[in-house]
Amino acid sequence: MTNLPTLHVRESGVRFDLRVIPRASRNVIDGLRDGRLVVKVTAPPVDAAANDAVIALLAEQLHVPRRSIGIVIGATGRSKTVECVGISADALRTRLSAILG
Repeated sequence: MTNLPTLHVRESGVRFDLRVIPRASRNVIDGLRDGRLVVKVTAPPVDAAANDAVIALLAEQLHVPRRSIGIVIGATGRSKTVECVGISADALRTRLSAILG
């Protein structure tokens, strides 16, 4: 089984950590680094454009609505914690496994 980021189940939703790389050549979830999901986005880190791109990419890849994903820690840095609501930890693990292959 592929290594996955650690999922933290909270009353409000399921959280996991990201490492965001802005100004990449394409939008992609690109594996793990130091236990964090690596997310590359083409958007620059200006006026929340990269954060919006991260949320859009995660929503698309995890098959959840954009409103179900929020950045709860690290809105201005490259290391972030996101929270997904409306999806169980087991379902999230399954979808992340499929993405990371």
